[in-house]
Parts: sequence; structure tokens; C-alpha cells
Amino acid sequence: MNTPLPGTAPLLTGVLRAFPADFRVDEQLGFELSGDGEHLYLHIEKTGANSEWVAVALGRAAGIRRRDVGYAGRKDRQAVTRQWFSLWLPHGLATDPADWNIEGVRLLAQRWHSRKLRTGALSGNRFEIVLRELAGHDESFAERCASLGSQGVPNYFGQQRFGRDGRNLELARAMFAGQRRVRRNQRSMALSAARALIFNEVLAVRVEAGTWTTPQPGDCLNLAGSQSWFLYDGTDTSVLQRHAEGDLHVTGPLWGRGNQPTGLAVAAAEQEVASRFADLCSGLEKAGLKQERRALRVIPANCQFQLQDDILTIAFDLPPGCFATTVIANLVRYRDAAVSAP
Repeated sequence: MNTPLPGTAPLLTGVLRAFPADFRVDEQLGFELSGDGEHLYLHIEKTGANSEWVAVALGRAAGIRRRDVGYAGRKDRQAVTRQWFSLWLPHGLATDPADWNIEGVRLLAQRWHSRKLRTGALSGNRFEIVLRELAGHDESFAERCASLGSQGVPNYFGQQRFGRDGRNLELARAMFAGQRRVRRNQRSMALSAARALIFNEVLAVRVEAGTWTTPQPGDCLNLAGSQSWFLYDGTDTSVLQRHAEGDLHVTGPLWGRGNQPTGLAVAAAEQEVASRFADLCSGLEKAGLKQERRALRVIPANCQFQLQDDILTIAFDLPPGCFATTVIANLVRYRDAAVSAP
């Protein structure tokens, strides 16, 4: 679901990812590498390969188990992406990674560190995206682009999270019903897809009501750049100003065990959505996931754009776990050539 705001649907159409190099991602680590330790960090540029496949290939080349290879986040397959991987090598390495020949993978740098690279251990991602064959007329287009860094867009999970034709959701439902046994990596993708669907539906309700950027009594507000949040009771007037400045964000549920932290009408609305996906909610709770929160809004940083003839080039930074396709969907009604290709 890459749904633009009601009443502001993009008037331009275009093609996304006509070529892998039209979608570039540069991962930004959230810490400095020490230069010593038992974990070798490899900075990789990959083309036409998903992160899990690269992790398996690196482990095989190094002669270590898959679980001893770490990476911070999955990156798009149909793209040119740069990200870090860590290899646990307490006894060193017999061969130079520069000599490994892995299809679609280029080694950019290597450095030792004391800890394994864990999921989510990044400060964000820099995207540079080219859309081609733009058509239509939109006098407000430049204004839309310029407003990204101030107003932000709804923080939907992108279609990538659900898998091609929703296969990750199908897997989740089959797994919860006891009809499928899955590998560890498949389980993770299925659980993430189930959570993402519930979150997206809650966000869609808030977008339709016009309250996704307006803190309501009973909302849980997130402090930008952190995992902390607090319950808003509607009495602190400074909250509205801090939210307008991007210091705070309204949040939605990442479903799991435990009591709903929201209150009043907010909790009722979230519960109504959850009731429509009772099988997914129950499955997530039984899987042991705990209630968490995710911001309903994402504000891209360091935005740049250039429109020349029928080609748009746009670049921006996003926090971890946010989707560039969600941002693009608020500017251009695009056809994703990577998805529609046979």
C-alpha cells in the first residue's frame, strides 16, 4: 500500500526502476568501526541480488555458518545498493575477500570490529532514484517535492514488505494456521508482513480522518530519532508545537503481546482494525512478539530533485525501516518495472 494523501493524488505518471541503477541505496551505519576485533565488516555494492542471498554467499566463501554473518537491514534486489555485512572470524580468514567472485557483488571496503552487525544497527539510508517517461501536468509538482522535508508523508510499509503478490502474507497465515513449517528467515519475513498490514490499515484510517499528523488525546507519541514514546493526554499544549516541528510523531501499532498503550478513541480505532485481522493478531501474539510502536509520519531529510524533460531524479535520506517507494508514491503514480517484469 503506497497510498497518497486523500485529495492530493499525484497527477504525473512515470516508470520506476527501468534499470537497476535507477534505484540506488547507500546504507549509513549508526556507529564507528573500531578497526580491531573478531568481526570483519565488508562494505558491499550489490546489483540484482537480495541481502539474504549475499549473506549466504559471503558465509560460504568465508567457510562460516550463516548465523555468523550479520547485516543491518534488507535492501532491494532490483537496485544498486551499498551496505555492510559482518563475518565472525575468531581465527582469521584464509583468503582475501577481494578475491571472492560473487555474482552481482563488489567489495568497496573492509574493516574489523568487536561486535556482530545486528538488524537495525544503522542510522538510515540515502536514496537516489530516477523516474522515467514522466507524463501529465502538475503545476504543484515542484511545491510537492520542496515540501517533503517539512511536511513529510504517511509512513506506510512498502509493497516489498509483503512479497511478490502478497506471498509473505500468505506465508504468515499458513504458518499461523499450522499449515506450513518455515525456515528462520522465512518466519521473520512472514511476521514482519503481518505486522506491516495491520499498521498500514491503522495508518490508512488516520489518513482518511485527517488525524495522522494531529496528536489526539490517547495517542502514543514518539520522540524523533529514538525508540521512546509517551502517552499524550491532550493537556500539554507544547506537544502540538513540537509535533509541528518534527520533534514528535504520532505512532501506530506494531502488533504483539501486551496491553494496548493507547487510550480513548485512539485505542478503540486501533482495536477495530485489529478485529478485522484477528488471525494475524493472534498469530503475532503466539509467536511471542511484544507490542511496539512506529511513527505514522516520515520526514525525508536532505531532499534534492531535478526535473529534466521526462526524467525526474530525486534524492533523500530516510530513517531505518522506512520505504522510498512510499515517498515516491506521493509525487508520481508510478509503474514499477522491476515488479511488472516477467
